[in-house]
Amino acid sequence: MPRDLEHLGLPNEYVTEMHVATAASVAFTEGPAVDAEGNVFFSDIVNNRIMRRAVDGTLSVWRADSGRANGNMFDAQGRLVTCEGAEFGDGGRRRITRTDMRTGAVEALTDRYDGKRYNSPNDLVIDNHGRIYFTDPRYKADRSDLEMDVEAVYRIDPDGRVTRILQQPIIQKPNGITISPDNRTLYLVDSSPTPGGNRKIWAFDLSTDGVPSNRRVVFDFAPGRGADGMRTDVDGNLWIAAGISRARHANETAEVPPGVYVVTPKGELLGRIPVPEDAITNLAFGGPDLKTLYIVSGKSLFSIRVNVAGHVVYPRRQG
Repeated sequence: MPRDLEHLGLPNEYVTEMHVATAASVAFTEGPAVDAEGNVFFSDIVNNRIMRRAVDGTLSVWRADSGRANGNMFDAQGRLVTCEGAEFGDGGRRRITRTDMRTGAVEALTDRYDGKRYNSPNDLVIDNHGRIYFTDPRYKADRSDLEMDVEAVYRIDPDGRVTRILQQPIIQKPNGITISPDNRTLYLVDSSPTPGGNRKIWAFDLSTDGVPSNRRVVFDFAPGRGADGMRTDVDGNLWIAAGISRARHANETAEVPPGVYVVTPKGELLGRIPVPEDAITNLAFGGPDLKTLYIVSGKSLFSIRVNVAGHVVYPRRQG
């Protein structure tokens, strides 16, 4: 069996560095969502498509032109709500859509706020009243097409009205978002790659009409790579996709290894599920009992059985 070069005695004769780095990506998985049959839908942002992993394991392209889809989630009626962003190239539609899974009809819920196009809708969560909360940062270096001067969080009410509920400087760069099972707490990933930028999970009290207040830190991943996506379980714990095995730039470290971090609402770390691929982005609960955790990272979709059910508005848990 070959040995690692660092054990050969003269590694500098063969390589100039002791670590390989990603030179190109052919996929960037994001936004998993699981339907009532157990099919998993997830975004491949690089290739501008949404994939479908069927119950029997068959993988297919479900939507070839996704508008640079990122986050996905099923609403209580089984319709797929999608954040169409603007990262990783052209073709981003920068809007929130809803797809009728029976007919395939796509409805644009919002593509502008106060007449200005969104930056790059990233992730969303849906509460028990049908309200949709979504984040709108911009991570792509090219910001020349931006029409807004803030990166913010919005709420879409069932009647279609859109309200901006959080913005800079209260938050820096909103990313993943989720909600407690009782709908009283909104959780937000604030993940900024700038020097000294936030790598925090914020909690906000949420009023009965969907207004956040009383910001507080639940968990801080700094100086490592912070979180991306997250969801809650039926007990109210946070399941957070975070970390990286090798720092990508000078403003982060590799102190937070890639994995799913389980954190209580009070900020206690209960444990970590290691994930063997970098660029972990998001997760979703599925299966009849909602105890199968699907994780997207890099080019892959992973799954693992867990002992607690996830909290989702759809599908309903069986048993």
